[in-house]
Amino acid sequence: MSATHYDEYEGLNRLALDRAGQAEAFDAIGDRYDDAFPHKEGQLASGAWLAGALPAGSRILDLGCGTGLPTARQLADAGHRVVGIDLSPSMVALARENTPDADFHRLDIADLRGGRLGGPGSFDGIAAYFSLLMLPRAEIPYALGMLHDLLRPEGLLALSMVEADVDDFTIPFLGNSIRVSGYLRDDLRRVVHDAGFDVVGEDAYAYAPSSTDVPPEIQLFLHLRRA
Repeated sequence: MSATHYDEYEGLNRLALDRAGQAEAFDAIGDRYDDAFPHKEGQLASGAWLAGALPAGSRILDLGCGTGLPTARQLADAGHRVVGIDLSPSMVALARENTPDADFHRLDIADLRGGRLGGPGSFDGIAAYFSLLMLPRAEIPYALGMLHDLLRPEGLLALSMVEADVDDFTIPFLGNSIRVSGYLRDDLRRVVHDAGFDVVGEDAYAYAPSSTDVPPEIQLFLHLRRA
């Protein structure tokens, strides 16, 4: 992948207002998010892989960091330099409280264009847990292309999505509404391969949130290396 992804990614700005609406939902949810999703074995296992596969002191981007739990804290406790971004100001504030050793910014993924937090090759690893599912499917390949550019050669990406054949689909979420996209697992493998990643590991977990208005789901975790 070349730096031209920064130009191709221009189209993501078209939906910035819509994503701001999504952020407002997460602002309203606040720390209830961690209460509604108390068991995160898949995310913890994937974070342990990312933390252990990189040398100590690696610079890692936590994309859609939420409250900073568990991922930013897990990576920071492992001795890595964590930079987290989230579009929700309340989530960023909680992340700063929960993981003071990391660096958090209120940014949209599209804001990473142009070297806002470092240009191509500026990260050793990236964690993207359930953040790309907030995008329409048409934008996800461009987002993956940008993440590919931000990684150093052979850098690592820990990616999770919910397995579902949906595109920008509205669901109830903790008293609010959000829009999500998903893939069946073979389609997800194809999308990440086309974006320039090799799959080096994969896990799937059946997950039932504690909230009754969020349906059970299959969570897919892919461990990827920049090809």
